[in-house]
Parts: sequence; C-alpha cells; structure tokens
Amino acid sequence: MPADLNDYFKKRGNGGGGDNQNGGGANFNFKVPQFDGKKALPLYIIIAIVLLLIVARPFTIINSGELGIRVTTGIYSPNTLEPGLHFFVPFVQDIIVTDAKVRMMSYTSTEQQNTQRTGGDSVAASSIIPQESISVKDARNLDFHIDLTVQYQLDRTNAPNTISVWGRNWESKIIDPVVREVVREVAGKYNAEDIPQRRNAFGDEIKDSIKLRIEAIKGAPVVLLSVQLREIILPENIKDQIARIQLARQQTEQVRYEVEKAKQEAEKRVALAQGEADAVKVNAQGRADAMKIESEANAYANNVIAKSLTPNLLQLRQIETQAKFNDALRENKDAQIFLTPGGAVPNIWVDTKNKQKQVSAGE
Repeated sequence: MPADLNDYFKKRGNGGGGDNQNGGGANFNFKVPQFDGKKALPLYIIIAIVLLLIVARPFTIINSGELGIRVTTGIYSPNTLEPGLHFFVPFVQDIIVTDAKVRMMSYTSTEQQNTQRTGGDSVAASSIIPQESISVKDARNLDFHIDLTVQYQLDRTNAPNTISVWGRNWESKIIDPVVREVVREVAGKYNAEDIPQRRNAFGDEIKDSIKLRIEAIKGAPVVLLSVQLREIILPENIKDQIARIQLARQQTEQVRYEVEKAKQEAEKRVALAQGEADAVKVNAQGRADAMKIESEANAYANNVIAKSLTPNLLQLRQIETQAKFNDALRENKDAQIFLTPGGAVPNIWVDTKNKQKQVSAGE
C-alpha cells in the first residue's frame, strides 16, 4: 500500500486528532496492515478481475420458456442454449436470449389494445403483440376492417438461422406482413354485405392462406398454431343494407314456409279425398260382388230346382194338393172348388158361406 495511504490509516487509528484524545468523538483502535508494492499486486489483480466481471458481465441466465443463441465474432452457433446459467467470453462472444413461448399477434382497435395491455397478468400481456385492425377493401372497393388473432411459436430447431436472417424483430418481418397481405387478398374476393353470412368460409380461407404462406418461407422459422377471425367491422351504411337484406330474406322464408305449409295441407286433403273415394269404390265393388255372388247363387239354385221338377214330382204335388182339398170339403161341404187340369195354376177353393173369405190352397 502506498506511504500516504498508510499514513492516513495510521492517523485514523490514532484517533485522528486531539479531540479524540480528550474524549470527544469515537476512539478508533484500528491496526492498519502494512503492504509493500510486491505484496499489493495480487490484491490489485483480484480487485480488477472482480470489477471486470461486474462491468463486462460475461454470463447470462436463460429462463424457462426462453432459448439462447451463442454468437462468436458475428457467427451464430447452430445449437441453441437451454434454460440455465451460461458463460461467454466478453468482447468476443455474446448470447442472444429470445422468447420461445407461444406468442399472439392481436389485430384490434386502439381501445381494445389498451384493455389488453392493462388487463391480465404481465406474463400473458408480454406474449401479446397488439396491432391495429387490418383495413381492407371488398370486391367493389368498399372499405371495412378485420380483427383477428394469430397464435404462433418460434421453431426452436431453426431459431439460430431465423435470428441471423430476420433479426430479433423477426415477428414484425414474418407474421405481420403475411397476415395483412393475405387478409386483404381474401377480402377483395367478397362483397362486404355477404361476409357476415359467409363468415366461416371467409375465416377458413384466411387461415388456410396464411398457413400456406408461412410454411412456404425458407428455413421454416415459425410454427403457426391458429388463426381466429374475431370481428368484421363494417360501415354503418353496409350494416343497414345487411339488415334490410336479412329482413327481406326472413320475409321470403316466411312466405316460402306458408306456401309449403299450404301445399302440404292441400296434398293432405287430396290424399284424404282420394282415400275416401277409394273406400267408396271398394265398398261399392264389394256390394256389387256380393249381389253378383247372390244372383249367381239364386240362379244356380233355380236351375237346380228347375232340373228337379220332373213330371212325377209335379203329379205328386198335385196329389198332395188334392188331398188338402178333400180334407177341406169334409169340413165345409158348401165350398166350391175349381180344378185346373194339368196343374198349370193352383186349384181355387171358395167358401160359399162367407163370401169375404177366400183361401188360396195351391202351392
């Protein structure tokens, strides 16, 4: 230690003056070590090294969800560094720490961007990159805006190449230009008033196109996770037009429903009438068939009877009838009987005692 510094510590150790000797103030009993130049050199080297470590900071800590890329004289190492403590050579090497978690680029209005910044935890908010709503034109050159959210993640395998080619601000050079370009191209194919009704097809076309563009980038820097269409912001005149179109469609659907209902009811009535007519026809046919069967049965019976009326049978019937007349004459001797030869007509018996009573006896 230099002589002047030793003298200083000696004075401090002796009380620093007469006041200390008189009891006024603190009394230091400090024994100062004596150093010569050769013994002090190692101490100076240690102090210099400590100061260098503090100033140069030749180490870095990589947190979970991050990865590190070692750069040596401007050359990026192809191997990424995992979370933990890592050292490097100051002024020759550097370690770039980049976020490897799932990131979100949110295209929305300024008011909602402020809500996203203030709402939620700081970790989640740091993973969200707010962007202004995408201004687009439809097929007729009408202006409107699209709000959507894109979720993506840095490809860990190709991260060194991505950072070396695109830089640390790679998201604004890869994700944002592709998203805006695709959304404008797709919106130009549609009429603004048709997009709300074709929202799913519109959103799917945007998602598929963004995915194709991202995957086509050389080096595969990004893994696209999702594209979500959140809101279609149309001008008021377009909204009014859409409302009128929807009302007209609802009225058309109502008329179509009523026409279809009336048609179904008419078909139902026709079916009922046809069923009743068929039933009447079946009943009439049944009665006609029954009458035909009955007449055929009667004809058959008459034919059988006719065939059974032989002369002998007729004579037998005549004899039986004559016997009945004979029995009647025994009871009423004044009766008059008219006989018909051959039995073509019945014999007639007339009671002469009672002119009002006439009896047909032949059968």
